[in-house]
Amino acid sequence: MRTIIAPSRYVQGPGAISELKTLTENLGQTPFVIASSGAIKRTKDLVVASFGNENAVVFEEFNRECSKTEIERLKTKVLDGAADIVIGIGGGKTLDTAKAVAHYSKLPVVIVPTIASTDAPCSALSVIYTDQGEFEEYLFLPKNPELVLMDSRIIVNAPARLLVAGMGDALATYFEAKACEASGATSCAGGLSTKASVALAELCYDTLLADGYKAKLAAERKALTSAVENIIEANTYLSGIGFESAGLAGAHAVHNGLTVLSGCHEYYHGEKVAFGTLVQLFLANEEMDLIDEVAGFCLSIGLPVCLDQLGLGDVSDEEIRKVAEATCAEGETVFNMPFDVGVDSLYAAILAADAYGKSLRS
Repeated sequence: MRTIIAPSRYVQGPGAISELKTLTENLGQTPFVIASSGAIKRTKDLVVASFGNENAVVFEEFNRECSKTEIERLKTKVLDGAADIVIGIGGGKTLDTAKAVAHYSKLPVVIVPTIASTDAPCSALSVIYTDQGEFEEYLFLPKNPELVLMDSRIIVNAPARLLVAGMGDALATYFEAKACEASGATSCAGGLSTKASVALAELCYDTLLADGYKAKLAAERKALTSAVENIIEANTYLSGIGFESAGLAGAHAVHNGLTVLSGCHEYYHGEKVAFGTLVQLFLANEEMDLIDEVAGFCLSIGLPVCLDQLGLGDVSDEEIRKVAEATCAEGETVFNMPFDVGVDSLYAAILAADAYGKSLRS
């Protein structure tokens, strides 16, 4: 069966956080806010002003890791404080933790990202790590957030590189959606893709090409232009619905494979996904005009097109093969491609994409 899932409500705009109380009145009256230390510094006064009473909101600092230990700690505090709504403010791990805490506490959750660097905020998914920061498991949630609130004034004041990384994550959405549509793969939503989810994925790609470069230039000057607003929506909502309800394929599997190499650990998720998108295009033997278009976009906004730009300039062929092996691990999304994929073909696609990217840079 076909299926599409999404948050109950998505709100975006400058100063949107000031509407937090109004937007959550039908969800709960006693909010428990989970936020990173930086997010608390940047948003606490705004949140308190929205609710009109400092005593009406409980803030708890996130301890940096979305682990079972941290989730249990926060769940206990939520229940002890008789909160009836959980609000997560910050980056990816903070938001994933808030979603998990709300799930186990059987409470509604509101997600307030302070950056637009991934498409995770809208999803019914939390990535769980050990206390030491090692990946442990995916927690698939029974529903998406009740509200995702994007205050574009806060987001544009984050480093521009984060917005660019979000574009790298969003860049893969359409190509992975089309691959899953062709192969009949089951998406994260638990069914086949809908025409609506694929259309949103395509709109995401079109928006990146139309406004990505303009948004990057504006974000570098902290200027909130229409292009920045469009890219925030593409990075978060269009890509979020696209990836979750249309499916993942080669690009994100390559990202996961790259994580076996410590040299690229300092690079953002979306930066690695951008290179993974080029690998997927070579793996599928797409037309050169399309590959040139995607790579040209990457170069224009500063996304990697070769391994050198991911801290892997001296990587050996043996290490690249390890990346290919990890990309083709059992259960990986590379097998959602509409043809057979093996370690050898994936290894060759990585080499070809890297050689192509290096030729562009030279």
